[in-house]
Amino acid sequence: MSKKNTVAMAAVGSLMALGMSMASTGAIAAEKDMEKCFGVVKAGKNDCATATSSCAGTSTEDAQKDAFVVMPAGLCDKLPGGSTEAG
Repeated sequence: MSKKNTVAMAAVGSLMALGMSMASTGAIAAEKDMEKCFGVVKAGKNDCATATSSCAGTSTEDAQKDAFVVMPAGLCDKLPGGSTEAG
């Protein structure tokens, strides 16, 4: 590999690392304005494990009371059947 290619690959790698670093920082900041919303998720679309399913995407029924999806704070209470606490 030529020196020119090596320098270009290093530059691209550095930019990717910087972008991923900034994205993760933004995600952490965004989490503070997010909340779990129970009882509004379609079957198979939950964000995490429930009492009756082992992981994300495994809820078995629509509006399952212990299945949640993460959404912006304040939105859950506006949705029919939405609750910030598991049912």
